[in-house]
Amino acid sequence: MAETYTYFDPVLASRLGNLNLVARSVVEGFIAGLHKSPYRGFSLEFSEHRDYVQGDDPRHIDWRAYCRSERLYVKQYEEETNLRAHILLDASASMGYGPGDLTKLQYGCYLAAALAYLMIRQQDSVGLVVFDEDIRTFLAPHSTPVHFKRLLGQLDDLRPGAQTDVSTTFHNLANHLKRRGLIVVISDLLDDPRLVLRGIRHFRHRQHEVIVFHLFDHTELAFPFDELVEFRDLETGARLQIEPAAMREEYLAQMQEFIDTYRRDCAESRVDYLEIDTQTPYDALLLSYLSKRSRLG
Repeated sequence: MAETYTYFDPVLASRLGNLNLVARSVVEGFIAGLHKSPYRGFSLEFSEHRDYVQGDDPRHIDWRAYCRSERLYVKQYEEETNLRAHILLDASASMGYGPGDLTKLQYGCYLAAALAYLMIRQQDSVGLVVFDEDIRTFLAPHSTPVHFKRLLGQLDDLRPGAQTDVSTTFHNLANHLKRRGLIVVISDLLDDPRLVLRGIRHFRHRQHEVIVFHLFDHTELAFPFDELVEFRDLETGARLQIEPAAMREEYLAQMQEFIDTYRRDCAESRVDYLEIDTQTPYDALLLSYLSKRSRLG
């Protein structure tokens, strides 16, 4: 019986068709079969076999395996990849918010699984970093089916954690990741925008390409409350009782400024920024974004 995972639906993944998430800037890796490696004389580590498909380089066929099974297999190597990508998934307490059917963290897990599927399908190495006030999980990038299952298992086990310290996490990772690659941030970014944006600029200074998926529950964007309501901070536990009608205009203005701050700075830093309402189906979101990205080149 095939394994099933909470955040990966093969039928939904198939809707993404032949779209790819490709790097726009130069990264340290190579496109298998299209470009030569920029590193001369380095060795590739054998990882596993996969079925031969028309167009594969015959030099990589494992003829011993063919003699045993009479089936053509290609040797796959760990560095046979377009690029190295890291998905940075915020699992702080605020990501557990979601009065509807889906929390921000659950939506983020669906996004992370779909993006990992896309990149591994195109022979990219992808890793997963889960963080709140510190790094909780670090899966180094790989490009194998076994690694993808391990990543999906980590997402299945994920629960909201502690308070947020986005900027410290970003600076620590920027210092740790020596090879240029793709950084995908999935977060509500509920931290001081000035500090968070410095962390994002640190990635850019290290010549990483960065994509930011900024998640909001619909109620955070629309503030559809009418009667007296008590809000509780999921990270600190602080409570505040307010009359929504008296606060709505000011709240919406501050929320818009919060979003605009991220959008402006990301644009100036040449970072892809997407404001996301979790009411939007994640597969529709990715279809729209990847189609637009491929047209822009």
